[in-house]
Amino acid sequence: MERRTKWLAYNDLAWTEHILSSPEEYAEETELLVNAIKEHSTNEVKTLLHLGCGAGGNDYIFKRHYKVTGIDISENMLEVARNLNPEAIYHHGDMRTIELSEVFDAVVVPESIDYMRTENDLYNAMMTAQKHLKSGGMFLIVANIAEHFRQNNFVYTGSRENIEITLFENNYIPAYPGTTYEATLVYLIRRAGKLEIYTDHHILGLFKLQTWLDLLEKTGFDIVNQISIDHTYDRFIIGEGKYSRLMFVCSKHL
Repeated sequence: MERRTKWLAYNDLAWTEHILSSPEEYAEETELLVNAIKEHSTNEVKTLLHLGCGAGGNDYIFKRHYKVTGIDISENMLEVARNLNPEAIYHHGDMRTIELSEVFDAVVVPESIDYMRTENDLYNAMMTAQKHLKSGGMFLIVANIAEHFRQNNFVYTGSRENIEITLFENNYIPAYPGTTYEATLVYLIRRAGKLEIYTDHHILGLFKLQTWLDLLEKTGFDIVNQISIDHTYDRFIIGEGKYSRLMFVCSKHL
């Protein structure tokens, strides 16, 4: 994967994140992760590392339960996250390579794992989690699975003061996809009624279930549960569609 953060969504347009999705809207999915940790952890979980934390929406919920440390490759996203969650600790870095001088009770990667385009990227991100986990610690990933992934169109809207935003997202699987799919974003932003239009194009990873299982085993994790997440995006899908993801609940080998 190209080491860059030049996507508009994560740089110049990072400020739109909490207009399109308020921090409270992250509660449903984030609590699924919290409940999975509570149910399956054999150790008390006090500290949590969030790889690919983005603008800190999940952390707004995580911080109610844990001492949160977040990592992201976008400084603009981290600025938004720090403003939202001054209680958390944030570091700029790449989830494939960052090394912190501490270990945590749990590591989570909800959704941002999609930006791992190759098996090597995915392996390196999992190894980062492995290196930063205490023995027996919990590792949770929310993944798109190639066998179940569909081409969908989404629409998100939000407003604040004199700003109105509509975001369209098109997910497209190429005819010969390999291990990737495309997400094309179109932003319609009106400031006091004046229209601005921005487009952004992302290439993301898409792996088969067996690839996930093999890499988790290779990187030293025991899968203790697999939880389907099927409906958290239903309200954003245009027309007919299904967006099914899978949460891997893992523990680090003792």
